[in-house]
Amino acid sequence: MDSNDMKNFTAVVERDSVTGLLVGHVPGFPGAHTQAESLDELNANLREVIAMLLEDGEPTLESEFIGTQSVAVS
Repeated sequence: MDSNDMKNFTAVVERDSVTGLLVGHVPGFPGAHTQAESLDELNANLREVIAMLLEDGEPTLESEFIGTQSVAVS
């Protein structure tokens, strides 16, 4: 795949409080999730998972990532 064919997805990354692993998922893309010990490893795992899912064709995303928002509560 050359750079003109690259697809970009936004992944949400969190740290699992029990295992300490980083967990990443692409919102709205069923099956596009993985975990790893480092951000570099997580990125590589996400690329691999997404590439495998794209072998089945272009996904129909169930939702669209918009962003994050800070919410203050007193």
